[in-house]
Amino acid sequence: MPEKDYYAKAGVDTTQAETALKGMLRHLNPTFALRKGLDGQVALESGYYANIIKLGDNQGLALTTDGVGTKVIVAEMLHKYDTIGIDCVAMNVNDLLCVGAEPISMLDYLAVQVAHGEMLAEIGKGLAEGARQANIAIPGGELAQLPELLVGQRKNYGFDLVGMAIGTVPLDRIIIGQDIRDGDVLVGLASSGIHSNGLTMARRVLFDQTRFAVNQKLDDLGGKTVGEELLTPTYIYVKFINDLLRMKLNIKAMYHITGDGFLNLTRSQRPVGYFIDSLPDTPPIFQIIQQQGRVPDSQMYQIFNMGIGFCLTLPHLEALQVISLAEEYGFKAHKLGVAVEDEQRKIIIEPKNLVGIDGVFRSLL
Repeated sequence: MPEKDYYAKAGVDTTQAETALKGMLRHLNPTFALRKGLDGQVALESGYYANIIKLGDNQGLALTTDGVGTKVIVAEMLHKYDTIGIDCVAMNVNDLLCVGAEPISMLDYLAVQVAHGEMLAEIGKGLAEGARQANIAIPGGELAQLPELLVGQRKNYGFDLVGMAIGTVPLDRIIIGQDIRDGDVLVGLASSGIHSNGLTMARRVLFDQTRFAVNQKLDDLGGKTVGEELLTPTYIYVKFINDLLRMKLNIKAMYHITGDGFLNLTRSQRPVGYFIDSLPDTPPIFQIIQQQGRVPDSQMYQIFNMGIGFCLTLPHLEALQVISLAEEYGFKAHKLGVAVEDEQRKIIIEPKNLVGIDGVFRSLL
């Protein structure tokens, strides 16, 4: 089986999704012109972590939306719902950071088979904790009961959770990688684990192929059960990044390492790639998935965060400053490599002998 097909075999065909999305965007992108010259004019092209609309007086409103994917299935399997809201907040506010915005608010959309009061209260508890960590308000949302549409792992407990978040950013301080130069340093902030991407692949390997029980403890996970490890909440990087922005460090680009793994590093305005020559130790959960599923490195770095949840690009001296400051905020930070001007936007991971190009990681020749 070609390496490119691993995720598709697990049930997620990213290539097909990208092709289908282009057809959708052909209809949506022309709507940008509807607000031209008015408040609400769109500031960016599609493809960044968030878009920004202009409000006048140099003020921009950043907008993004995201959910937690099939991590909700793990919550159902464990019958534990008090942390999944943290993930929902994290997936949204971390994306807003990547355009230089300060997150200020989020709305949630919760679809359920049946509106169980206790389950909704637990989901609300997680949303509130995520809001506290991100210092945002959740002033409203929507609850939809869709018993004919949703299929859950636990009878009548199927659900989906999505957020839509907003942030503010001065229009002259938008960060989308427009100023990256050769030799700028790529700094990686550690993830808490699998975060909220690649759960379909992880579940296929750990539960379907390997037949681990959701409550099975593994020594390699430090005594955690498989389910507990997968349900570990996504890190929220807001306080740290907001403080770095207030310090007016010369941050050239930021990347939330989510779906597509290290290929997220291509999401910058300037045509640059990265040469990564140093990686921290891979967290045990990824080692287990790779070994048990016999998944090649090329697929692991294309699907998972592999222990790096967020990246920044800065000049050398400021990169060292960020690495030093990160520990004060409870994050481990690593110098991963450097930016390279490159029209093809290649992501070279030298320790793994990989090159990412055209949306796929392959072995270096």
